[in-house]
Amino acid sequence: MLSRPKPGESEADLLRFQNQFLAARASPAVKIVKKADKRKGKEGSTDAERPPLQDSKDVVMLDDFPDTLPALTPAPPKKSKIKSASVHFEDEDAEERLESHDRHITAVFSKIIERDTSAVAVTMPVPTGDPFPRTFHRSEIKSEVQLGSGKKSIFAQKMAAKRAAEKAATAPSAAECVQVRSAAPDALDPVGSAGEAPLPSSRGGGDFLTSQHPCLITGEGLGSLKSEQEVQAIHRENLEKLQSMSEEEILQEQARLLAQLDPSLVAFLKSHRGNNEGQKKELKMELNRREEFVESLPVAQHGVRSSLSMQESGLEEHVRKEENMKVEITDDDLPVKPRKEWVHMDNVEFEKLEWMKDLPSPRQKKTKKGMQARFSLKGELIPADADLPTHLGLHHHGEEAERAGYSLQELFHLSRSQVTQQRTLALQVLGRIVQRARAGEFASSLKGSVVRLLLDAGFLFLLRFSLDDAVENVMAASVGALRALLVSLDDEKYLDWTFSWYQGMAAFPFVPNNEEEEEEEEEELNGTEKSQDRKLKDENKPDPDVARYDVVKGLLKTKIQHRLRYILEVVRPVPTVVLDVLHILTHIARHSSEACSQLLDCPRLIETIVREFLPTQWDPKVAEPGFLLTSLHGVACASAMKFIRVLASGGRNATARLLNKFEMKSRLSRFVAEAPLDMPLPREEAVRLSTEAFRLWAVAAGYGQACDLYSDLYPVLVRILQSLPKLLSEKSPVVELSVQRAAAVVTLLTHVTQTAGYTAELQAELSSNNSEDSEPIPPPPVAWSQVSGLQPFVETSLKKILLQISQTEIWQALQPLTTTCVIFLGVYYSAYSQQPSVNPVDCLEELEGLTSEMLQPLLSQPAIDNMWDLLRPCSALCNPLSCSPAPESVGSIASLSCTGGKPPLSLIGSKSPFPFLTALLFLVNNITHIHKGLTSKYSSVLGFRGLKDYLYQSWQTGPPSVTPSSAWILRHEYHLQYFVLALARRMAGTCPDYTQHASLHHCVAMALLSRLLPGSEHLAHEVLLDLAFNPEFLPEGKAGGPEAADFSDILHLGTSAKLAQPGSAAAFLPKVTRGALLRESYQNLPSIRSCYLSHFVHLQPTLMRSQASYQGRNYLIQSVLLPEVKGPILPSDWPFFPLISLYNKVTNAETRGAILNSLPLDLINTVTWNLQWVLLLETWRSKILQSIPTAAKLARLMCVFLTGSDLFLEAPIHRYTAALLSVYCQPKALDSLNLDAPLPGLASFHDLYINLLEQFEGVSFGDPLFGVFVLLPLQKRFSVHLRLSVFGEHTNILRALGVPLQQFPVPLERYTSPPEDNLNLLRLYFRTLVTGALRHTWCPVLYVVAVAHVNSFIFSQESTTQETDAARKSMLRKTWLLVDENLKKHLLYYRLLNAESPLGFDLYEQLPPMRLKYLQIVTQKEITEKAPAIDS
Repeated sequence: MLSRPKPGESEADLLRFQNQFLAARASPAVKIVKKADKRKGKEGSTDAERPPLQDSKDVVMLDDFPDTLPALTPAPPKKSKIKSASVHFEDEDAEERLESHDRHITAVFSKIIERDTSAVAVTMPVPTGDPFPRTFHRSEIKSEVQLGSGKKSIFAQKMAAKRAAEKAATAPSAAECVQVRSAAPDALDPVGSAGEAPLPSSRGGGDFLTSQHPCLITGEGLGSLKSEQEVQAIHRENLEKLQSMSEEEILQEQARLLAQLDPSLVAFLKSHRGNNEGQKKELKMELNRREEFVESLPVAQHGVRSSLSMQESGLEEHVRKEENMKVEITDDDLPVKPRKEWVHMDNVEFEKLEWMKDLPSPRQKKTKKGMQARFSLKGELIPADADLPTHLGLHHHGEEAERAGYSLQELFHLSRSQVTQQRTLALQVLGRIVQRARAGEFASSLKGSVVRLLLDAGFLFLLRFSLDDAVENVMAASVGALRALLVSLDDEKYLDWTFSWYQGMAAFPFVPNNEEEEEEEEEELNGTEKSQDRKLKDENKPDPDVARYDVVKGLLKTKIQHRLRYILEVVRPVPTVVLDVLHILTHIARHSSEACSQLLDCPRLIETIVREFLPTQWDPKVAEPGFLLTSLHGVACASAMKFIRVLASGGRNATARLLNKFEMKSRLSRFVAEAPLDMPLPREEAVRLSTEAFRLWAVAAGYGQACDLYSDLYPVLVRILQSLPKLLSEKSPVVELSVQRAAAVVTLLTHVTQTAGYTAELQAELSSNNSEDSEPIPPPPVAWSQVSGLQPFVETSLKKILLQISQTEIWQALQPLTTTCVIFLGVYYSAYSQQPSVNPVDCLEELEGLTSEMLQPLLSQPAIDNMWDLLRPCSALCNPLSCSPAPESVGSIASLSCTGGKPPLSLIGSKSPFPFLTALLFLVNNITHIHKGLTSKYSSVLGFRGLKDYLYQSWQTGPPSVTPSSAWILRHEYHLQYFVLALARRMAGTCPDYTQHASLHHCVAMALLSRLLPGSEHLAHEVLLDLAFNPEFLPEGKAGGPEAADFSDILHLGTSAKLAQPGSAAAFLPKVTRGALLRESYQNLPSIRSCYLSHFVHLQPTLMRSQASYQGRNYLIQSVLLPEVKGPILPSDWPFFPLISLYNKVTNAETRGAILNSLPLDLINTVTWNLQWVLLLETWRSKILQSIPTAAKLARLMCVFLTGSDLFLEAPIHRYTAALLSVYCQPKALDSLNLDAPLPGLASFHDLYINLLEQFEGVSFGDPLFGVFVLLPLQKRFSVHLRLSVFGEHTNILRALGVPLQQFPVPLERYTSPPEDNLNLLRLYFRTLVTGALRHTWCPVLYVVAVAHVNSFIFSQESTTQETDAARKSMLRKTWLLVDENLKKHLLYYRLLNAESPLGFDLYEQLPPMRLKYLQIVTQKEITEKAPAIDS
């Protein structure tokens, strides 16, 4: 049995009793039952448990329910009318049924507060002689018919009539009212003027202070019998409040209310009072009476009152404007007059008929916020104040009904309408808006990007859903809008224009370069693994997430190609829709090789296009003038041929499938063999179709395919070549198209010639290859003998065209053909010289004849001189805005930004000299490569002034931004620069007067190396191999460059910095001048070149693909599509690449937990060659490295100390690092040093610096050079966290950081100015000084810095926070009490920095009076006698 608690037992005993009771599981002796009280919730809490309320009213509160009402979802059930008929069970609890139905009790009860009846008058019952109060019958009360009373019971109507009768009996007479009103102005004169304020009297009449009844508050919502008494009480309270206020207070309150209230609400309140006509008349009488009263006032009061009126008018101006806009509706305003005999029109509600009246005139709101853009049905932006007639169909009953046009939100809403016409119209208008937006029409009128806004709102998937619509009109509208979103016809036009340029057939894929996922991929994955990993990621992502960064990839995930195939095959829409579908498919094919594969794999897509739009026969009526083409099915179409051509550009496998599986080889024969004039098609369409057929054949020949057609169609090709001179005199309207067709034919012959040039080589490999390991490449079915006869035709035509070079119009029209002819000759002679069957002497003689007969006279033409002068105005490098992205460019849709056309003076403009001059330089380079004796004949090329000006301007411009709109243009410009440099390399060894151009060309070569784009790896390799490290391009090495560097160091030209180099912790190293280092570096240029070429070996796979393209090895080319562009091939800091590569190798090994002991054997040589090359560039080509921030250069030099333990102690590495350090410590370099900005290739400089500190602690041996690198980031203007790291976490290095002041190359003022303001760092300074961790003998530089900052802090008397003031006084007291007299003197008597002093600073002989007085105040001692004087 459990015992009861006894006196004296503690709470621990009670807890023990409780545990025993619970363990015994005994039943309690007493059971408390709480019956639920429905009025107080389930648990029936007592009043004592409730918190006291702030007021004394009775409050009914419900536990566990909020005061605010929740949403009724679902709503409370309605009462059943057949409740009696429902079934009830005996064991059913009524309370449970009620609780189950009443899901939200707070919908009925929330917080019930008793109404305040303290101010209500208590009326006693009237005494009668009857024992009970007399009852009344409703028949005794006269009934009144109230029209607007709503649904009221008969009893309620009778009671209301009874109250009205009682009120009329107790109301004062009319005479009493007149007396009250007449007395009011005199009694309330000071306050009565306030009645003119807008809020009380803005309704147009009535003095608020003299009215007996409120005009706004009616009390209808109270629903009680005493509602009118409540309203009167409120009214009286308002009157008393106004009477107690002065005029100024009323006006201030009025202004505050007007500023807070919505103007429409104020206008409503004013109009509400002006409904009664009798009140208006009464208002006029009151205003007249008030005006007479104002005129009788003294002059001073009249002036104040007039000024108040001005203020009132200013505050009320915008309210009156809003009020004037609201005109009362009458029968005359309605176009249709309502009649009483109409059903339910006995009571006309004019506010519901307001939409029938005429709209107010639109007006532009004067607000800082932009107004909603509205568009016409043509997609044009409608100005905000445009007043357009309503019959145009641009007005509606939505928001801003007076404004014409539709907003984007309304168009989106209409596009999902159930009415077909509305869906169609909305999609058509959205497509037109997108087309105009991409053309840049809204750039100056709208904020932000319309296309980006639409894509963020889901426009892409709106179109994709609409494509699946069963209605053909909706489907057609969505196809048109999708074409407007994706395709730019101008982009396609310029891509076709550049097809016949040098390497113009190759193009970058239309892949957006802003994929965020790419940055997250691991660097260790190679290209194949990256693409597979990315493909898996995209497959697992939702379609909207993929489309957010790549629209085409997102559309392919939705299987759009299957839907477009269905539209072409089954729906068979009108020709416009068919062309839009083909344009969309062409854009998708330009996206990537993967997209081409998906299109090829789509069932029946290619078959449908080939069968329906590339038939071999069709109705000849199509060619008749005026014939209306109702269906494009069964008619040959140039857009379909172009789609097949772009699809073939995706790869050699895709081309093979198209030629063989889809029977495109027979289609090529059919459309090539027939002349455009003989085709049963309109003239322009026939020429376009023939041109695209030749381009498709050229793409196939670029892979070495479809060359078997060459022998079959040889007569056709020769006939076309013979007709080329006729283009000079042709005046037909399709002359431009005819020139494009002729250029396509010559481009085809160029690729066939390239393929035939390697036939003999492949035949020899096939016959000599006996091994079974590697499968030999079969030779193409075209031999050199079959193409050798083409050269006379092309050369003859070219000579005739060049005779017209002075005729500007004819030359510009024929320039595409001229360019391709020159390229053909370059390819022909390059292959001609390699043929084993050709006599080399004959080849050289032909080249000499070509030079003397055609090229040298051409170069002496004034027109050529003008072309060189046009290079700079047309350059994309010199004019970056010419290839900038369009205003409506979005990152998820690749665009060339050619919408609207390019100006004539641009790189791809009609007057551009780049295509022809590039082809000419290509031909000259091939000639000089074959016949080196002709090199001097072309020396005049490099002497053109226009070319030199262009090269000088191009390399000095900053690095261009690489975007889809700039990459394809820059690639053509880089070709011209490369051929100029290749010609210069040949000139350097043969022409004695070339030295004057060497420095310029070397600068261009170095700039080109850091700019070349993917696909041009062959050019980068050639520049590295023959130009960048060529001693001929560094004439300073021979012409006294090292001596000039030494002389500059001696005279300190252009700098006041100390050029003394830090010593070494290793054995004594003799001093070596910078000139000697430069001389040694210049002699080591071949070794430096080998070092860099070996470090770029990771580019070998892409280099092989690029070489196959530029060398014309068509049998090795896998795809005409270039690699994706995400930046240049080489980074801008590529001169530091060997050093970075070694550092990354060590860091990655240490990250895996391994200790890398197998560093390269020639590690010292590699690092030395790297430093030598950087020193050469910093001395003789400093502008080349200007694009690299100084902080990034120092960070890369720090890798010398972080790679290997004692690598920096090696003599050559130490010397070159010290020489580079002296360059980066010059004033200009130090001024540009910014360690707080993000650095390219470096995640965090702070982390790198921490690694440097740890390395210094471990392996520095107190090396002064290493110490300078540690001290450089500690300058005052850099982050305080760097200094806190040294003085807080790594104080051990202070003992080894012994850089002498004489060897420190940075002025100490950069460390001491301005004074330190970080309290934590100042305390660390003081602590290290006092504890002896920082001494002048150990670390003189930081000792001077710490003393300077502590001295400035302890004697600072500026007003500051209490904590800082207490800290500096405490620090000053502690300084005064220091035992170390030397440190005490340094801290108290520090004066200023002095680089010549052994201490590094000067001291006061005696403290200045101000400091002495402050020291006395702080230390509270007389120190005049005790303060020691410092001997001078």
